[in-house]
Amino acid sequence: MELDPPREDEILVRIAAGGLCHTDLAIRSAITAAHGPVVLGHEGAGVVEEVGDAVAGVSPGDRVILSYRSCRRCGRCLAGRPAYCEDSMRLNNSGRRVDGSVTMRQGGAPVAGSFFGQSSFATHALASTDNVVVVAPDADLTTVAPLGCGFQTGAGAVLNVLRPGPDAGFAVYGAGGVGLSALLAAKVAGAATLVVVEPVAERRALATRLGATAVVDPAAGDVVAAVREATDGGPTHALDTTGIPSVVADAARALAPTGTLVVVGLGDAQLTLDLQDLMLNGKTVRGCIEGDAVPQRFIPELLDLHAAGRFPVDELITTYSFAEINRAVDDQRSGRTVKPVLVW
Repeated sequence: MELDPPREDEILVRIAAGGLCHTDLAIRSAITAAHGPVVLGHEGAGVVEEVGDAVAGVSPGDRVILSYRSCRRCGRCLAGRPAYCEDSMRLNNSGRRVDGSVTMRQGGAPVAGSFFGQSSFATHALASTDNVVVVAPDADLTTVAPLGCGFQTGAGAVLNVLRPGPDAGFAVYGAGGVGLSALLAAKVAGAATLVVVEPVAERRALATRLGATAVVDPAAGDVVAAVREATDGGPTHALDTTGIPSVVADAARALAPTGTLVVVGLGDAQLTLDLQDLMLNGKTVRGCIEGDAVPQRFIPELLDLHAAGRFPVDELITTYSFAEINRAVDDQRSGRTVKPVLVW
């Protein structure tokens, strides 16, 4: 593969580690159908090798985390909500730069890239100031790479959107990287009850070690009843990471009156909810992208929590050499691994 040199507003990063996210797998077929071969990867971390003349605040030698892109100019961006940027699809999922050009080629033929403004399943990636977060010179890039998406999504959904207080009952459905980072965040927020619903026994055991006050095996019986029992009548705050319509519906049903459910999982487009239950009990169900986070502000906050021992995401990570990417995919799908991180 041949990668363009950085343009005046671009940053060339030598990738040291990259998280494997469900989004990479969920979207690859759609991008491939539209554009042919594609280089994915959107949780990259590495060292800056070169910057364009117009780049400010990032220098060669900096260690960086790569996250999602946003235009920084539209109404949503200016309102502090860049995850919902009006130009998000073109910036993150078009397979090209905004001007329509590709960043990489193979034998002269264009190859889709620029995934989340990075395409970090590679030794090198081109990024921009809006999706680069400079970290400490001694930062462990293997540990911090998933902060660019997965851990940011889970923790942000809790700390930025749900914001449970000390009296809250919190439930998370799915104990992958997003779900367990949400559990850690809910613990940081001081939620009184922390419930994890997860079919894989090893992940339930890990959730318990990380502070869950109760774990529920969805194959063991009535999930709604079990969650309500564990939270003394239903969670006040809940998060679905699965994207499975039946799980989302159960999560909404299990909520306490006036409770809130946030959904972050990519799944089927159609969902059936009990409208009377929502209306009569004042429940809220809302979506959330990237934890409603501004990466340049939120990722440093998570790094501070990690340094203080309050956000131990190291325990979620299993490393693989990049050549083992297919094994990492299989291990993630089977539940053997919570959060695979590929290293070069």
